[in-house]
Amino acid sequence: MQELLSAEEIERGVARMAGEIQRGYAGRSLTLVGVLTGSIVFLADLIRKLDLPVRVALVQARSYRGGATRPGRLVVHPDFTPDVAGRDILLVDDIFDTGQTLAHLLDMLDELGPTSIHSAVLLRKSGRAKVACTPDYVGFEIPDRFVVGYGLDYHDLYRHLPYLAALEEHELTELHPTTGRVS
Repeated sequence: MQELLSAEEIERGVARMAGEIQRGYAGRSLTLVGVLTGSIVFLADLIRKLDLPVRVALVQARSYRGGATRPGRLVVHPDFTPDVAGRDILLVDDIFDTGQTLAHLLDMLDELGPTSIHSAVLLRKSGRAKVACTPDYVGFEIPDRFVVGYGLDYHDLYRHLPYLAALEEHELTELHPTTGRVS
């Protein structure tokens, strides 16, 4: 695997984003809605860097299944839908790939009557967007590669890495889905 962003670079990027968000919401309370599971590490670090009254909610959405390296049909778990009515909402996700997850969740949450709704993503892949919306806050632009680390996974592996890495093509096909060992 090839390291794309070091832990230090990620920390600086999250701090920069927190500063931008802080200025955008100065004097207001904010509800961060994290998209499970990939955004958890980013969400936790972002919360610690914000000096605002913050509420946290989670929504579960997933479009990758099994060994897929490209998104499929989006599934949103309805039991996790947070109460956002009358609140300033910042939807926080790990990666903006095609944008379909972000666009769907923004529309879904907007129907619940928030005061305002914006989005923040740690990563935006170049040249993959299939929707008109774009994230309001972006940590890093990355190439169209399958990335892991800092909360992002492949077969539930690599979330623990403190840096972001791109898996090589052979690494995507050689890993056994349950053992994590090369086949």
